[in-house]
Amino acid sequence: MVDSTAGAIRSEPVQLNSLLEEAVGNLSLGLIIFDARREVVFCNARYMEIYGLMPEQVKPGTPVSQLIQHRLNLGLKVRSKPEEYIRERLGNTLVAGTTVQEFTDGRIISYTVHPMSDGGGMATHEDITGREEMSARLKQQYELGKEQEEALRVRNLQFDTAINNMSQGLCFFDASQRLIVCNDRYIEMYDLPPDRVGPGTTLSEIVDLRFEAGSFPAMSRDEYLHWRSKVAVSAVQTDSVVELRNGRTYKIRHRPMPDLGWVATHEDITEQRQSEVKIEYMAHHDALTELANRVLLNARLEQTLGREEMVAVHHLDLDQFKAVNDTFGHHAGDKLLKIVAERLCGLVRETDTIGRMGGDEFVIVQAPIADPADATSLAQRMIDLLSEPYDIDGHQAVIGASIGISVGPGDGTTPDRLLRNADLALYRAKGDGRGTFRFFEPVMDLQMQTRRVMEQDLRKALPAGEFELHYQPVVNLASNEISGFEALIRWNHPTKGVISPAAFIPLAEEIGFIVPMGEWVIRQACATAAQWPENLHIAVNISAVQFRNPGLMQVIVGALAASGLQPTRLEIEITETVLLHNKEATLAVLHQLRELGIRIAMDDFGTGYSSLTYLQSFPFDKIKIDRSFVKDITENSGSLNIVRAVAALANGMGMTATAEGVETREQLDRIASEGCTEMQGFLFSRPLPAREIERLFLLGHEAKSAPGRIVAA
Repeated sequence: MVDSTAGAIRSEPVQLNSLLEEAVGNLSLGLIIFDARREVVFCNARYMEIYGLMPEQVKPGTPVSQLIQHRLNLGLKVRSKPEEYIRERLGNTLVAGTTVQEFTDGRIISYTVHPMSDGGGMATHEDITGREEMSARLKQQYELGKEQEEALRVRNLQFDTAINNMSQGLCFFDASQRLIVCNDRYIEMYDLPPDRVGPGTTLSEIVDLRFEAGSFPAMSRDEYLHWRSKVAVSAVQTDSVVELRNGRTYKIRHRPMPDLGWVATHEDITEQRQSEVKIEYMAHHDALTELANRVLLNARLEQTLGREEMVAVHHLDLDQFKAVNDTFGHHAGDKLLKIVAERLCGLVRETDTIGRMGGDEFVIVQAPIADPADATSLAQRMIDLLSEPYDIDGHQAVIGASIGISVGPGDGTTPDRLLRNADLALYRAKGDGRGTFRFFEPVMDLQMQTRRVMEQDLRKALPAGEFELHYQPVVNLASNEISGFEALIRWNHPTKGVISPAAFIPLAEEIGFIVPMGEWVIRQACATAAQWPENLHIAVNISAVQFRNPGLMQVIVGALAASGLQPTRLEIEITETVLLHNKEATLAVLHQLRELGIRIAMDDFGTGYSSLTYLQSFPFDKIKIDRSFVKDITENSGSLNIVRAVAALANGMGMTATAEGVETREQLDRIASEGCTEMQGFLFSRPLPAREIERLFLLGHEAKSAPGRIVAA
């Protein structure tokens, strides 16, 4: 019994060691035990597996330094040199602790050292690569989650900032017509209480709040809600313009969402609409007078003609308006036009339309009328009212009006035709003396066509060399000798023969052709006179239109230089109308001409304003008495007295007095007895070409060879 019991006792430690060895071998941790000499006492299979060791590499007695070197060979990451790292590990006192090792292959191994009482120690090694990777992923996901959360917060902040800084109101509603979100601008636009508007507020509640605030259109609450709900459920994109009772105008852009909700922007377009209305108004009205312009006038005429009503079109032109502009300035002229517009507005009915066509021209569409007599009545009333004096900044101005009238549909069935025919009638009214009105007649159209043909022929005549100068002698009554000649233009038309200056000079002045034509006259007259005796003057007429041309002085100087004519032999004849326009500038030019030695004559004196201030403002060399006074001098005491007075005035001021249009001996005797110093007229000679002048009057004189005719370059 004793022996068997003792055997049993001896077998128990053996069995326990076996169990411990099996347990250590199955640990998930690598286990190594080393003694005080830092040599291996024991290691388990997991330790060898972790580091890829064979049993003979870790047999008892193996220096720990070899195992450390093996780990370095496997790629253990250390900060110092391998040999230094080994010395540090073996030389330091063994201290309990855990160290994490990283290898170049990505593995992470954690080992924990436990010192033992005999100076040795035990260490457990655990491959925590997977756990660390999981931890890293979790950390990464956590960081990503935080980043996404921050990004979402920033986006929400940006969204809030964006929608609350929009110039439009913005609102989102869900399918049940409940508010999801709206911005501050939406609340501000409709003057809504912010504390009563938020997520979940129904559309009907917001409509009620709007009506309480007075921010609603011209319809009832139910009508508006019905309309808005109808738009909401239609699932159709809709743009609406809503005018509120408070005067604001909003544009609502409705856009349906896939979930049957909708988003809408509300834009305040009040100023835009006002601007559009203003632009629309400006596009159809004159900026100065605010009367209708040509576009609106045509539209009104179209409407009237479409109703087949009788209509009168009055084309009105202000007489003497340019004189007001030149005398008092453009500012005064603008004021005058405004007053004219006001006076016209007081004469017409609501159904009539007044338009300004530009400058000093107006058109009145009188519709409907029962009879052309209605147009006659209105035209006369306009002429009478517009002829009354105007007070402009303390200055009194007097103008008149000429009117041309066309009556539709007889004179035209389109706006263009009626306006054109009224313009033709106006042309006739102005030609008949102004201050009157004329109705359109078909013959006027023919006359205008004839005028256009003449204008075209006139423009071609200069380069074609169709103009010719004739010269009329001027006779000194004291010596009975020719003192000079007046150059007068003639037009030799290729098919119509000789055309009278009275027929084409007014047209040339009207279209501005008088400027190039006048330049040709000056050059031709100077060139011809330069070949004649040096005691003879040559007179050239200069119109008001030519005087307004800034190049006149250069033309005259150029003609004198090119011809060699002495300036003292040239005489410039002007009428009083030249001094009516920009008097100061005109006088400056006259003084420049006088400084050159050129003589200046006042032509047709007595037929215009005959203002003595003109004679006082400039020392003219000659006054020419108009033929209309000379014609009746033997029968009309009034004409005789005028000739006597003008001649006395001229003699008293040291000027030559020349009588024009002397055709009889009686007229000659009378003008001579009244003190005239010169005459010209058919009694002595009609105007003749240069060759006839030389043949009849210059024989015996050493006239130089006459040059060829000058034509336009």
